[in-house]
Amino acid sequence: MHDDRSLVESRLKRVLDERIRPAIHPHSVPLEAGIWTAPGEPVPVAEGLAAPRTPIAVGDAWGAPWTTSWLTVSGTVPEEWAGRTVEALIDLGFDANMPGFQCEGLVYRPDGSPVKGLHPRNQWVRIAAPAAGGEEVLLHVEAAANPVILDYHPFLPTELGEKETAGDRPRYRLARMDLAVFDETVWELVADLEVLGELMAELPVEGARRWDLLRAVERALDAVDLQDVNGTAAAARAELAGVLASPAEPSAHRISAVGHAHIDSAWLWPLRETVRKVARTTANMTALLEDEPDFVYTMSQAQQYAWIKEHRPEVYARVKKAVAEGRFVPAGGMWVESDTNMPSSEAMARQFVHGKRFFLDEFGVENQEAWLPDTFGFAGGLPQIIKEAGSRWLLTQKISWSQVNSFPHHTFWWEGVDGTRIYTHFPPVDTYNCTMQGREIAHAVRNFKDKGRASHSLAPTGWGDGGGGTTREMIAKAARLRDLEGSARVRWERPAEFFAKAQAEYPEPPVWVGELYLELHRATLTSQARTKQGNRASENLLREAELWSATAAVRSGLPYPYEELDRLWKTVLLHQFHDILPGSSIAWVHREAERTYAAVAEELTAIVDRAQRALAGPGDAEVVFNGAPHARSGVPAGGARRADALPAAPGRCTVETRDEGGFVLDNGLLRVAVDGRGLVVSLVDLDTGRETVAPGAAANLLQLHPDFPNMWDAWDVDRFYRNTVTDLTDTDGLTVAADTPRAVSVRVTRSFGASTAAQTLTLTAGAKRLDLDTEVDWHETEKFLKAAFPLDLHTDRYAAETQFGHLYRPTHTNTSWEAAKFEACNHRFVHFEEPGWGVSLVTASTYGHDVTRTVRPGDGGTTTTVRASLLRAPRFPDPHTDQGVHRFRHALVPGASVGDAVREGYLVNLPERRLPGGADVAPLVSVGDEAVVLSAVKLADDGSGDVVVRLYESRGGRARTRLTAGFALAGARRCDLLERPREDGGGGALPLEGDEVAIELRPFQLLTLRLSRG
Repeated sequence: MHDDRSLVESRLKRVLDERIRPAIHPHSVPLEAGIWTAPGEPVPVAEGLAAPRTPIAVGDAWGAPWTTSWLTVSGTVPEEWAGRTVEALIDLGFDANMPGFQCEGLVYRPDGSPVKGLHPRNQWVRIAAPAAGGEEVLLHVEAAANPVILDYHPFLPTELGEKETAGDRPRYRLARMDLAVFDETVWELVADLEVLGELMAELPVEGARRWDLLRAVERALDAVDLQDVNGTAAAARAELAGVLASPAEPSAHRISAVGHAHIDSAWLWPLRETVRKVARTTANMTALLEDEPDFVYTMSQAQQYAWIKEHRPEVYARVKKAVAEGRFVPAGGMWVESDTNMPSSEAMARQFVHGKRFFLDEFGVENQEAWLPDTFGFAGGLPQIIKEAGSRWLLTQKISWSQVNSFPHHTFWWEGVDGTRIYTHFPPVDTYNCTMQGREIAHAVRNFKDKGRASHSLAPTGWGDGGGGTTREMIAKAARLRDLEGSARVRWERPAEFFAKAQAEYPEPPVWVGELYLELHRATLTSQARTKQGNRASENLLREAELWSATAAVRSGLPYPYEELDRLWKTVLLHQFHDILPGSSIAWVHREAERTYAAVAEELTAIVDRAQRALAGPGDAEVVFNGAPHARSGVPAGGARRADALPAAPGRCTVETRDEGGFVLDNGLLRVAVDGRGLVVSLVDLDTGRETVAPGAAANLLQLHPDFPNMWDAWDVDRFYRNTVTDLTDTDGLTVAADTPRAVSVRVTRSFGASTAAQTLTLTAGAKRLDLDTEVDWHETEKFLKAAFPLDLHTDRYAAETQFGHLYRPTHTNTSWEAAKFEACNHRFVHFEEPGWGVSLVTASTYGHDVTRTVRPGDGGTTTTVRASLLRAPRFPDPHTDQGVHRFRHALVPGASVGDAVREGYLVNLPERRLPGGADVAPLVSVGDEAVVLSAVKLADDGSGDVVVRLYESRGGRARTRLTAGFALAGARRCDLLERPREDGGGGALPLEGDEVAIELRPFQLLTLRLSRG
């Protein structure tokens, strides 16, 4: 037999494109349309419906960037269409390849009730089935003219990402406004042919099934009269019935399809537009659920539900009904799909607290899975947080994007830094926007790495990123793939159903220990420094606001600001979304975030001040408050002392001129030599005589690299950036900035390119650390600025702080996995140690860093260099990223143990506060072991007045200690993150010894205690 595959396949494509698909709507009449464009931001529905319209026709331009236009379309169903299914076809000027990334619409009835959303792959609105002849049609469309930011030539700088710079040129032209007959038989034929054609292309040529499909398709095409597709579609379908009825092999892979629309809470659109994206998508999905009894849809991100509840209550009512029916599934249990590398311990915990509580309060739903398909890697502290929130599964897809190493499993146990394991799945379909195409299903089967031990995977199905969700075409394809020879079996299932089946089938999968590092998007640890600093400052202020408000509530009866703290936490959690905190959104998002963080800081500072004034009491003395979890200068952790009662710091600071140029700073603990270039050429730990800086090297060296990655500008830094480096050693000035017995400092200023930098290096009496304050007026583009610290220290690993602990990373590159981690994340510190002596770099400002090691040819010693990443200047999607003034604070701590690193990291991030008063303040809660860190001290969210304490072992060892309450203690219970008693048979109750509780912790274990007041 001659091989005519190409001939039939080409015929199928052309006939589908040019004859059969157009016949889905064989008859149409134009609709009349009018338009009104809102003068500013989006308006309420009632205002949009009532506004006057001017005529607009197909082909007319509309939609300046970020504007909203209200269209009214009207017409009459022709008498001859009576009894037929009739739809409105509305094409706002869509590009079929960009669902979610351009103009979109939400359709309303005249009474203002929403119908469904419109996007490039969903342009129809059902009018009637069957229709009545002469029926009047009147619809309104709220049309959003969102500009295309990520275009066919991606990553080109554009000013479209901010309303003020986007211009007013219309971006779209109306392409179609018709009333049309819908031929369901032809539509079903299209689905038949697409499924079989796509499956056929994935089957082996030598297999009989491929040829069976080819001949059936050929017979179907022969049965179609190209001049009467609608009249012959049923006959064509009959030719395909046999091959569509052939069941899948018993060993066929099983795919749980989950309706899905991963909607970025902000990215190439602002937050306000996401509110509308969610409304459009959920309107579509609830309508689809009513039409398709097998379909199941899932949506994560409690924030997005909250937006619909606030802004589109009619849509929310439909969502609540579908949730109650078990068809619309809240997933993930987080406030947003956040970044998981940079949020602090408490912030990561609160993502689950607020997300799960919302789903419980609104729907009575308890999530078992964390749902993070698009997050850029996962910190090693996350498994414990998931488990302590009452969940047990994790789904993500993003690790499949790694550039170098293919992750070896699709289903596995993920073990975190404390030993907690979470059952984890990466969908082998390798997309969170599956559309049920044959190539996607076949890829999932071929790609699945757990064959022979497991046979089940998940496919999030629907248009995402910018929303849209599942379409009726995807559902039609899934129905045909339910049990089809040559294909995986596809079923619509809830995430929990998938995980339960997967775990029952494969209860002991392999174990992956430590972080899930994404070998891509490493620059998200640095881009948009103001956003990152706003997040860090907000996290610190929230800690203090809770601590001091709880202390003041217990001690003085000051009302606890429950509602304010709840709202502010949710604002900060929202901005930890995985395209906001990572710095990968348009300019509008980050400028708005900067304003939001400023408002958050103002409100939280006022809460802190109010509580501290209530605690300090009357008087003119100065009271020093210490919000850190470690004692400082005579002030206990979480307490306050009058300044006049504090002991003087030991030692005396001096600064002297060096013969070679520069200065020597000394405080009796450290001696620092700063040369004439303003660089640290010596840093001696006077207790041991140990030199910190590698021989011949200089620390606190600013280094500048070119930074033009191959793609994903704000997201990526490619390894080749290191090939070219400029050391910034020229100075504009070097002066003594302070010279007192309590503190000495020098200040160095530099100019480079169009930018300037000023650094102040400070030693303080009694402090065994060198403080480094850096101010950069940054006006570079496509450059990467780092601060280098070459250490005279030999180690094959280093510690980097993560949530509720730290993890170790290698300093070498023995394997491709190690080499790929050339940019990594830390929270407050990185720590390097030889047996008996270590060094820590702590930070209040940055997250990204790199570590390298070299062997010196002279003395054979090892130089281990850590570099803090300060600033980048990508031009996409924000062409003005980080231009302007930035301030960073770091400290170098010689002779530090990992416990010292933990302590100094907190102290740098939580400086003391001073205000007038007359009272000392004893800590509300204290622990007897510095290794045990109080992560949060607050009042219980339920308003009971109970004190909630979260603590963790911070050094990677075991701890046995006592927690002491600074109030009459009536009871103590161990709780989960949501402050519910642990299910251990005793409700988590712990024995009391007066006002004390004995606690015992595993390495890095976190513990939440609920303390009842007597």
